[in-house]
Amino acid sequence: MSQQSVDVQSFIDRHPFSPFQWCIFALCFCIVLLDGFDTAAIGYVAPSLLKEWGIAKPALGPVLSAALFGLAAGALSAGPLADRFGRKAVLVSSVLVLGLFTLLSAHADTLQHLTILRFITGMGLGAAMPNAVTLMSEFCPTSRRALLTNAMFCGFPLGASLGGFLAAWMIPQWGWRSVFTVGGVAPLLLVLLLLLVLPESVRYLVAKRRPVPRIAAVLGRISASARDITAFHQSETRQEVAGKSGLGVVLSPAYRTGSLMLWLAYFMGLVIFYAVINWMPVLFKESGIDPKVAMQISALFPLGGIGAVFCGWLMDRFNADRIVAIGFVLTALSIYAIGQVAGNVGTLMLVVFIAGTIMNTAQSSLPALAAGFYPTQGRATGVSWMLGIGRFGGIAGSFLVAELTRRQLGFDQVFLVLAIPALIAAAALFFKQRARSEGDGGKPVLSAGVHSH
Repeated sequence: MSQQSVDVQSFIDRHPFSPFQWCIFALCFCIVLLDGFDTAAIGYVAPSLLKEWGIAKPALGPVLSAALFGLAAGALSAGPLADRFGRKAVLVSSVLVLGLFTLLSAHADTLQHLTILRFITGMGLGAAMPNAVTLMSEFCPTSRRALLTNAMFCGFPLGASLGGFLAAWMIPQWGWRSVFTVGGVAPLLLVLLLLLVLPESVRYLVAKRRPVPRIAAVLGRISASARDITAFHQSETRQEVAGKSGLGVVLSPAYRTGSLMLWLAYFMGLVIFYAVINWMPVLFKESGIDPKVAMQISALFPLGGIGAVFCGWLMDRFNADRIVAIGFVLTALSIYAIGQVAGNVGTLMLVVFIAGTIMNTAQSSLPALAAGFYPTQGRATGVSWMLGIGRFGGIAGSFLVAELTRRQLGFDQVFLVLAIPALIAAAALFFKQRARSEGDGGKPVLSAGVHSH
């Protein structure tokens, strides 16, 4: 065995999921959780900003969307950087930026100051999440990749929900600035753990022809037998693109249609997510619900993301595109239902939770779908560009509800409009599944090894 070249993915597949891999899972989960917490935080402090700074609701548009512009910029740049320089370096740097500028946001004294800080914070967020998804997926066994990646990505809606519950408790006691203080200190502590514990992706190390001892050292933490191996290679289940890397792979003829459909689906999903997260507390308050209760009901929406674990299990066993597309069809129905039950707080709580479960299950499954769609040479770019392009959907969602309220649409009409993007996302995924770039539906289309001696 020691004289033969070993496929790194086969090595991961045939060994039990180790404590080392669970550690990677936990670290990536924490990164995504903090991302969710910080992303949603501005929506939960929005009512306090309106009161303290005496501003009108439409003026919140720029500050609510500033982080989303930063998220887009961070994601679009971080993917190609990670495919070139490695997943770990980009992850650590991005979490550091996230922590520092979230902490600084707690000391903002004007709306313009906060807007600038939220943009830079967003750049850190945007770079962190796609690389956490990519790194995790590259340490997963093939048979459980979607399940584990989705489980990790559940950190995002859970973090967003945690932000709501913490905000409801902290803001009355210590003010809105305390939410950003907590959201800044936690990532800075996480940076220390990432530097000490987080490994580089072994698939990336093989693709970049890094020294065998370095690859063996990482795999040796999964199984000690790796330390006796003298050569590694990797086979791809997705067609490689000769002479290309990063964006060249993502936009190549073999992947272009699928990439565009993933971008469209994620864009539409975030139109819904950010419109609901940023405006639900305000909309509920205006419909006559107590502000604290409105915040707590709103926090139920992202909490429903735990359903993505079950969806990941289904994706590993059936056609992943169809599974997620069906999720978006059900999302449209449940979002519409929110607008129909505003008069009953108990029913509203139940419907918001169900809608959040379905919507976040579908949306949280898209990164796993993207990670499985691309080969190693373009995986980080593929995932990050989907997340980056999608962030503009979040920007559109924030301004969409601002425009709908300006036009004085009723509560039920707002949620009717927000159901439409889910149907578009479903259509995009059905079209992606039919595209020629899907080849034979996910079975190995090429086995081209990259050797390291």
